Order: sequence, then C-alpha cells, then structure tokens
Amino acid sequence: MSGAAPVIESILAEHADEASFLWLQRTSAVHAPNYSPQQFADLDERLAAHIDGLRVAGEEGWLHALALIDNEGPEDFFVAAVLAIEAVDSRFDDLVERAREDLPEVVPGLISALGWVEPKHLGGRVKALLDDASPLRQKLGVAACALHRRDPGALLGELLASAPDSVRIRALRAAGELGRADLLPQAQSLLGEAKPELRFWAAWAAVLLGDRAQALDALAAFALKSGPRQPRAFQLALQAMEIAPGHALLLDGATLPGAQRLRILGSGFIGDARYVPWLIEQMTQPATARIAAEAFVTITGVDFNLAQMEVPPPDGFEDGPTEDPDDDNVELPEDIALPWPDVDKIRAWWQKNGARFTPGTRLFMGQPLSPDSCTGVLRQGFQRQRVAAALHLALLDARAPLFATSAPAWRQQRWLGDGIPL
Repeated sequence: MSGAAPVIESILAEHADEASFLWLQRTSAVHAPNYSPQQFADLDERLAAHIDGLRVAGEEGWLHALALIDNEGPEDFFVAAVLAIEAVDSRFDDLVERAREDLPEVVPGLISALGWVEPKHLGGRVKALLDDASPLRQKLGVAACALHRRDPGALLGELLASAPDSVRIRALRAAGELGRADLLPQAQSLLGEAKPELRFWAAWAAVLLGDRAQALDALAAFALKSGPRQPRAFQLALQAMEIAPGHALLLDGATLPGAQRLRILGSGFIGDARYVPWLIEQMTQPATARIAAEAFVTITGVDFNLAQMEVPPPDGFEDGPTEDPDDDNVELPEDIALPWPDVDKIRAWWQKNGARFTPGTRLFMGQPLSPDSCTGVLRQGFQRQRVAAALHLALLDARAPLFATSAPAWRQQRWLGDGIPL
C-alpha cells in the first residue's frame, strides 16, 4: 500500500490540475467560433471525468481540490466548489465565505459550479442562499436559478425592488434569461440609474423582454462606448433592431476604436445580404479576412469546410505570440480559431448563388430568421453561432427563456431533445 500511495497522490493531483485547466478552456470555448456541439460535449466529458476522479477518491480527492484554492483563481474554486456543493456539509459555505472576505475575483468559479452540478445536488441550498442576508449569497442563489432556468417566482421582483445593487444586477440578468416579461416595467424603471453596470443590465434585460424603444436606445448607447460591456451590447442591439436602424448604428460607430472590426461583426449580426460584396473585399486584407469570412457565413450559411473555401495563412503572416523572448505579447489573437478564406472561390460562389439572397431581408445562417432555423443552429452550429441563435429566439418571443449555451453539454442536449425549456 505504501508504494501505491505516491502514485495515487500523483493521479489525484493530475485530476485536480487538469480539471482546473479544462474549466479555463471551457470558459473560452463557450463563445468560441470553432467549437461544434460535439467538440463542446467532448470538452465537458473530459472535465467531468477529472472531477469524477476526485469525487470517487472521497476525502483524498477533496483535499487535492481544496489545495488548489491557494492559487486564488476562479478555475480552482470551481473544482473545489463542485465537490463541496455535492457534499452535505458546510464546505461550500466555507468557500463562499473566503470569496466574500478576500477574493471577489473567484466568484465566477463559484457561480459556474452551481450551474455545473445537477439540480438534485442543490436541494435546499439555493433557497438558503436566496434567503440569506449576504448580498454575495443572494447573488449566488439568483445565478443558480438562472443557470438552471428555474424561475424563483415573486422573489425575483422583490430583489429588483430592494436588494443591494450587486444583487439587482444579477436579478436583472436573470429576468432576461428567464423570459420574465412581467418584470419589464421594473427593468425599465432602472434605465435611468447612475451606476453604468445597473443601467446596462436593465437595458439588456428590457430589450430581451420586449422593449424596442427606450431600452434599445440605452443599449445602443453602450454599443457605442468602448469597454467590457460593448461587445454584448453591440450584438444584442443589432440583433434586436430592424435592418435600417441597425445600419445606422454601424455608421454611428465609424469613429470608434476598432470601428472596421465592429462594422464587419455588425454586418453579420444584422444579416443583410447587401453587405456580402463589401465583406468579400474585407477578406482580401489579412487583418480583417477571417472575421469578414465569419460574418459572410453568418449571413449565407456556407460551410467553408464542405465547400473547400479555406486556404493556408498568407506567407509571412505572424499570428499570436512569437518565439522572441523579449516579446511581451502572450495573448492569443481573437481570430486565431477562424479559417482563412479562399477569396477567389468565395467570389465565384457569390456570383453563382448571390441572386437567391434578397437584400433587405434579415438572414441567419442562410435562411430567413425563424424559430425553426434558430433551433437548427442550436443543434448543429458552432458555439458563437449558437449564442446568436439563442438571442434571436429570445427576441422572437419575449416570454421565452434565453437558451443556456453555456450549460453543461449533456444538459443542453437533454433540453433540445425534450424541446427548449419553457
């Protein structure tokens, strides 16, 4: 037994480290352009297998997961929190208390763990979180309900009315995610709040819940301001707008930093075939070639792989971190997962097929926007396409929940097999 102990310790340490790493990978994959449903499921299965390796080891597995949290990263708290939630004791409460006192940056890991575990493990825990006086615990309770698309009922409105701002922000997001159209007036009442984060989520929720006037104007204002809220505001605003106002928003953003990229991305969100010739021209420039190709696909639905429209990167093009030890740039470029387009083949394809795409009609993945077409993308599209499909479905029906494209893959498959959860 003594000889086997170091081997077991090594295996458990590997399970803990790999689970932590895979959570980080999954966090990026949720909005990635190159993860199909099967690839996303494979990633989740690998993550689940490492967590299971810790789970079956009992107390030894828990101690390895607990040791990770000294790294103070959300990925480390995620692993420990999954095991803690499943344990019928105070372990999860201890993790929350540590986050509340010293480490607010690890809260995304705790929230993710609440969304990862199956509902049977939550039991009375979510109710206890919601009933607690601590804003962090209330926020975790609201997030757990939203991630599982379980409506907490009248309590959500009560939190919007009187909770601390951090809880109201998460409650606003939950209202939009759950399709709580009855809470639209409360969301609208917060559009004039001074705190930008509160005002943003009020606009985001109100647009999903049916407001195409004041809230959409507020969201468009966020879309025209550089910062962390801009990408989410830009996409939802353009998907919610009619085509003409959407085009006007693209023009309004002409002087923003990165305006050309925003215009390219925005053309895909709007979905008007009138943009295709311009997008093909943007594919001739290495800096914009791949995102222009992605927008082209979002409008036309062409499968670059099947149509053999991919080419190698241009000669001499450097993408991402270099091998130069003096180069401080270690970030992966946003476009690195996108294919390089064969512009000549794309031009030929458009000349042959362009006439069947009517300008002035909103298209999504080659089809007029409809619930059926969006559900098809949820079943078969890449993650970034699936995020757009979920938003379109929620915008088509203000009382429909926003499909949770970040949920564990097996839960998403179950929802799609049974029908989108209502």
